[in-house]
Amino acid sequence: QVQLQETGPGLVKPSQTLSLTCTVSGGSITTSNYAWAWIRQPPGKGLEWMGVIVYEGSTFYSPSFKSRTSISRDTSKNQFTLQLSSVTPEDTAVYYCASNRLGVLVTPGSYASWGQGTQVTVSS
Repeated sequence: QVQLQETGPGLVKPSQTLSLTCTVSGGSITTSNYAWAWIRQPPGKGLEWMGVIVYEGSTFYSPSFKSRTSISRDTSKNQFTLQLSSVTPEDTAVYYCASNRLGVLVTPGSYASWGQGTQVTVSS
C-alpha cells in the first residue's frame, strides 16, 4: 500500500507562494496508470480538487486554481510538489496529497490513498 506524507510551512503570508511537498513510499510516482493529486479542505467547507500530475508527467489543473497553481515532481526523490502563488487568507486549508489509478481525476472521493494532511494558514 502506497503511503503519502505532506510537508511544508504551516504559516504563509498573504501574496506569498505556498509550496508543499508530498513524499511517496511503497510505490513509485512513475508507476504506469497512476495519478498524484493535491486536494484541500478549507475550514467549514468540502474537499476541493486542485490538480494532478500523471505518471508520465502530464499535469491537469482545476479551472479554479489553474492561474495560480503549478504541480511538479522529482522522480529521483519520489516526490511531487504543489506551488500556489499569490495566496490570500481564503487559501487557509488542510492540504492533502492523494493518489489513485487513472480514472475520474477531479473527484476527491475517487482517490484511494491519502496523506494525513497538513494545515496551512495564510495570515500576516
